[in-house]
Amino acid sequence: MLALLACLLLVPAIPVRAEPCLVPGQWYQPGGERLNGVALFAELAGRDVVLLGEQHDSMDHHRWQLHVLAGLHALRPKMVIGLEMLPREAQPALEAWVAGELDEAEFLAASDWHAAWGFDPELYMPILHFARLNRVPLKAINVTPELRGRLVEEGWEALPEAERFGISAPVEALPEYRQRLADIHAQHADGGGGEEGLERFIAAQLVWDRAMAAGLAEATAEGGLVVALIGQGHLQFGLGVPHQLDDLGIDDHVTLLPWPVEEAECEPLPDGLAQAVFALTETPAPVLPPVSLGVFLAPDERGVTVHSVMQGSVAEAAGLEEGDVLMRAAGERLLKPADLTRLVRRQPPGTLLPLEVRRGDEQREILARFPSREDTGH
Repeated sequence: MLALLACLLLVPAIPVRAEPCLVPGQWYQPGGERLNGVALFAELAGRDVVLLGEQHDSMDHHRWQLHVLAGLHALRPKMVIGLEMLPREAQPALEAWVAGELDEAEFLAASDWHAAWGFDPELYMPILHFARLNRVPLKAINVTPELRGRLVEEGWEALPEAERFGISAPVEALPEYRQRLADIHAQHADGGGGEEGLERFIAAQLVWDRAMAAGLAEATAEGGLVVALIGQGHLQFGLGVPHQLDDLGIDDHVTLLPWPVEEAECEPLPDGLAQAVFALTETPAPVLPPVSLGVFLAPDERGVTVHSVMQGSVAEAAGLEEGDVLMRAAGERLLKPADLTRLVRRQPPGTLLPLEVRRGDEQREILARFPSREDTGH
């Protein structure tokens, strides 16, 4: 890591006076020094792995990622793009997409995008089309929540390598990472379970980090530049995926982050945050009405029971009735009303949420269709 930082320090910086605020549209090295973007990209193109952080629901972050991808591709066309968004089971769909064999709707269905990720695919479509246009391979580097859960609960030795895609057990978390994860766990309303719950949470995070690092390590075998799109919490301060990459022997990696500039706040970049950040002014997200299924729920030992259905709601249009027991949503078992609330909040406009429903002695599947932005006037 010291060698990596030392190498990046060689990138020529534009001489500027110490500025209390970052300037949008400029690259910075944490510590405050402005970087020459042309020289920076020339240096980045020679790396093995470039990690691009994101806040998943920020369109500006994805626009920035596309800008970086295009700049690096111009310098090093042999490239692979790694995606946190999809588990390895979606790899055939990614290959068919890049080959031009699927349209958007077919790709979303074949990759099971909405169940696997949940964030609006429109945020990622420009990047997916960039890959398709330039025939840049896309690589799914995540694993399903079910596999993460099995690895945490059953242990790595209990699962054959084939079932875990050959992913090896993660290296132990650094103390700083454990503390960050403990803070996140404590902030969650449902982050109970005491010390045991915390350890499961940390173990699951490490599985997630290791799976992505292993996918990127595999991609480097092709000899091209590997660029990964990953949530910034997995990358900051080199504590998540970068730490696992180091353990896998992939030490020639760089983390880049988009960094929002707030006019009212001018604070220096935290030391060690990343190798470089890009200052940007984020476009305010449109204020959309909250996504709602339109039911009042009660706990049930079989799932959650529909206590009542709101008139004119998504639930009413789908045919849900009072007394229905909702057992699963998007394939995920429902144990309490909060489970369904969480899934509904992640549901993109204009999509279907499959519900497994028991009505009396009969079990059926009901599809709840959420209106598109056009339907709601947003």
